[in-house]
Amino acid sequence: MRTAMTFISRSPEVCWRVFTDAATLTAWVPGLRRANVIANAGLGLAKEILFEFAASRTYTLAYTYDVETREVRWEPQLGKRDAVRGYAKFEPFDDGTRMTYALEEGDGRTDAERVMGDLDVLVDAFSRFVCDRHR
Repeated sequence: MRTAMTFISRSPEVCWRVFTDAATLTAWVPGLRRANVIANAGLGLAKEILFEFAASRTYTLAYTYDVETREVRWEPQLGKRDAVRGYAKFEPFDDGTRMTYALEEGDGRTDAERVMGDLDVLVDAFSRFVCDRHR
């Protein structure tokens, strides 16, 4: 599993809220066409999400949350060969947040899809989205 860390100049609470909001995923995940919640975990959090990508990849991920430590983990359910597994954690750091993001891609991904799943690209896209649109 590959891991990246970055600093985001927003609070951990804001980062957590945005990251766990399935409705915003298509605004910052490269190539994502749809993210439909198919099961809820309560507290406004998704338990399972169906993902549809531009490259005709479809899979579902199951999510678990540690709200106290602001850590979310995901595991593939349907379409495991094309899916990803990983986690994100949001910790207070200076006047913002240290985000740790880890990802492992399924064996069915093409080289182009692996570029879209590049950790630096994903972390940068999330950071820009949070900083540009949320306070």
